[in-house]
Amino acid sequence: MGIQVISRDGQPEYAVVPWEHYQALLKAAGQPAATAQPAGVNASAAAPTPASLPTLGELAALREAKGLAAEQLARKVGISPVYLALIESGEREPDAAIRRSLAWELGVAGWSEPS
Repeated sequence: MGIQVISRDGQPEYAVVPWEHYQALLKAAGQPAATAQPAGVNASAAAPTPASLPTLGELAALREAKGLAAEQLARKVGISPVYLALIESGEREPDAAIRRSLAWELGVAGWSEPS
């Protein structure tokens, strides 16, 4: 398969896989295909701009687009369905850890700060 394992202090830390295998792993995980970044491109330059990031006001629509019930997403994120409903309605502002977890579960780059 051509996997390269990178170790630190005798323990495996990273695995480098061929691009086509990486794409297959993404597909198997239900994630969109990655696009290759040309060599020499600064990763921060390719990062989404705050204007392109979704807002928490779009949370319910993103969840529904993924086909997730509120209870499913809440369970995956580790919060109660009631708290998720409060976030979706704009009544509560989640902390950074919950925002990251929501973004991870919904497959989005992150959340823009409230304006």
